[in-house]
Amino acid sequence: QVQLVESGGGLVQAGGSLRLSCAASGRTFSTNIIGWYRQAPGKQREWVGAISSDGNTVYKDSVKGRFAISRDNFKNTVYLQMNSLKPEDTAVYYCNVQRTWWGGVFGSWGQGTQVTVSS
Repeated sequence: QVQLVESGGGLVQAGGSLRLSCAASGRTFSTNIIGWYRQAPGKQREWVGAISSDGNTVYKDSVKGRFAISRDNFKNTVYLQMNSLKPEDTAVYYCNVQRTWWGGVFGSWGQGTQVTVSS
């Protein structure tokens, strides 16, 4: 089973940048699609984007051109580079392994990492 730990969140002003990391244990990490999700206060968790085992990516429309997902399979780590951050990006961010581009999560949810964007 893949275990995932998110890190890198923090407080940033609107227009700023952050890079989140998703560190995984488990030998199946490199062969799986990894998705990034977020949950804002009072809202359901939503899919943000995903990366395939060979590095192809897809994104939610509202983050296209601002967020970029990458992975280092040797380090068992996936990254979420977030640029031009907006207050509406404020949320707890999570990563997980999934069966399809847009869902089918089958890992356990971690603690997530808080991202707060001030206006």
